[in-house]
Amino acid sequence: MSKGKIRLGLIGGGANSFIGPVHRIAAYMGERYQLVGGVFDVDHKASMEFAEKLELDTSRTYSNIDELIEKESALPAHERIEVVSILTPNFLHYPMAAQLIKAGFHVICEKPITMKASEAVELEALIKEHGVVFCLTHTYTGYPMVRQMKTMIAEGVIGKVQKVDAQYYQGWINPFIHDKEKRSSIWRLDPAKSGQSCCYGDIGVHAFNLIEYTTGLKVEKVLADVNTLYEDNPLDVDGTTLIRIKEGVRGVICASQIATGEENNIKIAVYGDKGGLFWEQEHPTFLTHLKEGEPRQILKPGNPYTSDFAMESTKIAPGHPEGLFDAMGNIYAGTAQAIRGEAYRDGAFPNVEDGVRGMKFIEAVLLSSRNGQTWENI
Repeated sequence: MSKGKIRLGLIGGGANSFIGPVHRIAAYMGERYQLVGGVFDVDHKASMEFAEKLELDTSRTYSNIDELIEKESALPAHERIEVVSILTPNFLHYPMAAQLIKAGFHVICEKPITMKASEAVELEALIKEHGVVFCLTHTYTGYPMVRQMKTMIAEGVIGKVQKVDAQYYQGWINPFIHDKEKRSSIWRLDPAKSGQSCCYGDIGVHAFNLIEYTTGLKVEKVLADVNTLYEDNPLDVDGTTLIRIKEGVRGVICASQIATGEENNIKIAVYGDKGGLFWEQEHPTFLTHLKEGEPRQILKPGNPYTSDFAMESTKIAPGHPEGLFDAMGNIYAGTAQAIRGEAYRDGAFPNVEDGVRGMKFIEAVLLSSRNGQTWENI
């Protein structure tokens, strides 16, 4: 198996993309990948201009995914793209991922993994059949102190988990939602492009994923109430969900894109019978450890008291803040280990199982709310 840099292709992530630079910078961290080509824009001219700006070989800048697969597959194995990152709107994730997997490419995909849970299950089967690596970029799992939280819970530091509370609040859609013409122009509110859900499909599923990632527990049932705010708006922009976990744990997931003034406020608290842990993305280098009758402790990355997993995920000296790029970089690093057949830690990168779980969660939330707040199984 090759030990050189992993040859990376992108679909999407061109000049006007927010997420494109996050993926490119993450891939360059650790020097495990080399971006060699892709389909950066639906406009081939714009795609070519973008490739020229990045000083890439424009002969490997393709007009569509079919051309990419055909021409890259014709190259010798030591030259062709090995892994493709899918950075497109939601409705393209499943067909593109399926096409790439069948052609033998490893895949890194933005979430949600698909538009339907049944499609996610189909992808899971395809990945197993073709033996490729699949990474779903639940970026927040890459933060060192989230990984520290996961380790501490697994080691029993806070005892038996008994309560979880996750929140993801944004306010970005508030300026558009109250104007019918404006909200009709937002692709995330268009079921044909966004899928079944806006708020829970976009951000609520991150909160759900963080709960299962940090605790190692599986949510079994949900009781949800979601809000579209206007009758003619087809997708949710806000919601509250009660959750039940088999081990007797109860919790709540709140998600909103109409929380006026909020920017990107995702946070999680996990309480056990010996203590609690709290983390929020807007202050990512602080992990708060709560103990009964004792002062709260603040743990920070890069210090010798952190776990091996957290320390391996820390790139700079203590006191220097690490953020979204670093978190995504850790996920790319874990994926690189899997692609190269190296040993990697449990939780090094989110996989197709996380995608299947996420889609089943979204559908259960929507069904619960639609049925008048009934408990639904995941």
